[in-house]
Amino acid sequence: MFRIDRLYRRYAHDITIALDAIMANKLKSILTALGIIFGVAAVISMLAIGNGAQQEILNQMKMVGVNNIIINSIFEAQDAESSEGDNGNKQKQKFSTGLTLADMEAIKSVIPSVVHISPEISLNSYIQYSGLRMQAKIIGVSNDYFSLFNLPLEEGMFFSNYHQEHGVPVCVIGANIKSKFFSTENPIGKYIKFGNVWLKVIGVLAKSNLKVTGFESSGINVYNDNIYVPAKNILLRYQNRALVNSGKLNQGGTAIRGFGFVIFGGSTETQAPKNYHQLDRIILQVKETEDIASTSEVLSRMLLRRHAGVKDYEITVPELLLKQQQRTKDIFNIVLGAIASISLIVGGIGIMNIMFASVMERIKEIGTRLAIGAKKADIVAQFLSEAVLISVTGGMIGVILGVILSKLITHFAGILTIVSFSSIIIAFGVSAAVGVIFGLSPAKRAAEKDPIESLRYE
Repeated sequence: MFRIDRLYRRYAHDITIALDAIMANKLKSILTALGIIFGVAAVISMLAIGNGAQQEILNQMKMVGVNNIIINSIFEAQDAESSEGDNGNKQKQKFSTGLTLADMEAIKSVIPSVVHISPEISLNSYIQYSGLRMQAKIIGVSNDYFSLFNLPLEEGMFFSNYHQEHGVPVCVIGANIKSKFFSTENPIGKYIKFGNVWLKVIGVLAKSNLKVTGFESSGINVYNDNIYVPAKNILLRYQNRALVNSGKLNQGGTAIRGFGFVIFGGSTETQAPKNYHQLDRIILQVKETEDIASTSEVLSRMLLRRHAGVKDYEITVPELLLKQQQRTKDIFNIVLGAIASISLIVGGIGIMNIMFASVMERIKEIGTRLAIGAKKADIVAQFLSEAVLISVTGGMIGVILGVILSKLITHFAGILTIVSFSSIIIAFGVSAAVGVIFGLSPAKRAAEKDPIESLRYE
């Protein structure tokens, strides 16, 4: 402590002289500090954009669920008509029943790494309640769905085993559905009409404020606007495409009618729907991230066998897609950070140039100080302090400007920015280091001046 106090008393006078020199040339000092100010502001705002992008990716990963795998149906009509082979013989094209509940049950019973699994069947129509009407989506799921996508309840309950097994007309609604139809009353126990079916509300999901635009194909839905029912409820009361599909296999004389087409024994008159799958998708979750690749491979082989060699499905791992996007954004943020850091280097060069000019302007002052007993270390301390004070002051102003700039970017551009304490420390530390590094050379040159030559300098 004694040594530090002695050093402070020795160099306090040099620091005071440096501060007086800065105050005597305010305009020059401000112009010198501009490079540091804008450099620090740019670094902080760029790091804030990067942190915001990373937070959005993490939120989206949470929404698609950790370790989730999604099996999407491919909506291509399978033609069961015969075709000519190379040898001229007629060959029957392979026929697939599409994604079904049986596929889901087989996956659940065969693959041990699966901890949660749910079907998903989506329909668009209108909700009606108490004279109000709006368009919405109904989604048939199992209780595992809410665990897969981390969807908590605000009030009420999820489906019971009885609801799921018997397709009871009950539903869990999103937050926006509640605010639209039940803004002044409790929705639990009330009935809403979707299509031609009345559904009893048994639960309300907590509101989600996350933006998921562009990720619907990866299994993310706009949860606030949806109605969730047991999957068997949709199959029993709305639509079961598997029943239509099975009719294509019937070769009897009885006409089979349903969903826009008729099949007759011996010949067919079809207006086949593009989507012949019973389920729109199957979502499952594995225990560990390391299980994703192996489970995906097993799923591919298993479904290919169950679908008679027809690959009418697509296996997607949303977490891997999001991580790939995160890597792309990380590279982009590194480039932006590097560009912003150039401003700090330019600011440092500006400080060095001004300090060299200051040394030339104050040669007589340097000579006078050396002549009356000042040591070279005092001259170094004086000019180095001046450079550091300029850069540190510029750094402080740059930090404030960077925080303000980050808020403006969020407000006007709609881009999430997060200013972290570490980014402020890094930017401020770099600005101080710039002052030391680029101020050291002019300070050493000033200290090396010969006092006699300096006093004679004109």
